[in-house]
Amino acid sequence: MNALLIVDIQNDFMPGGPLPVAEADKIVPIVNELQSKFELIVAAQDWHPAHHGSFAANYPGKKPGDRIMLNSLEQILWPVHCVQNTPGAAFVDGLDTSRFARVFHKGTDPRIDSYGAFFDNGHQKETRLEQFLKERKVTDVYIVGVATDYCVKFTALDGAQLGFKTHVFQNACRGVNASPTDVKEAFAEMRRAGVILLD
Repeated sequence: MNALLIVDIQNDFMPGGPLPVAEADKIVPIVNELQSKFELIVAAQDWHPAHHGSFAANYPGKKPGDRIMLNSLEQILWPVHCVQNTPGAAFVDGLDTSRFARVFHKGTDPRIDSYGAFFDNGHQKETRLEQFLKERKVTDVYIVGVATDYCVKFTALDGAQLGFKTHVFQNACRGVNASPTDVKEAFAEMRRAGVILLD
């Protein structure tokens, strides 16, 4: 069984949002078209409490891009984004959500960030995505979404580590690219881990 995993196609990551990913809106029609090729579709959704430890606004004198130690892990500070039950956390209007079998929330614990859809960044807690897929005899996971160099990358690396044959549609992802080579390096890291890159 194949599953399509849609990662973080949410309003706050679109151009004009507080944490914009360039051209993230361009992948929506591609993702909608890809959905027709899959029986099982699941989604991951960033779902932060307002006091989340990754938000620069929660630290006087800090700004997005600064780094701190959070729960013994190095943490990049981000603008406030994808706060639970706000319009910014909602899936983009143009995204077809009618066939989503389940939505898995991540980043819900204020003490630790969660880029990947399977685990938090310290692998201390899981989202139950792995169990959901294995209960349905999923062997191959196909990943799309944002951001290539963060949430897509860690989702793909964890998927491969868990034993899923993991694929990423490169043309259906967009990255933050804080440094000009971040996306290129993220794809290279995925490939080294056995992730299959597709267009």
